[in-house]
Amino acid sequence: MSKISTGTYWILFLVSTLIMIAMLIWMNEWFWLALPFSLTFFVKALDVV
Repeated sequence: MSKISTGTYWILFLVSTLIMIAMLIWMNEWFWLALPFSLTFFVKALDVV
């Protein structure tokens, strides 16, 4: 099995987390829409899945 780079997943995790934080500040009732993306990219960046 080949080892893939997780750098892209880390970048996507950081971007989605920043979007989630911005949504918490300005649209706090809708922040949960960005939550699955942030958690998914975090798990993929840690190479758990």
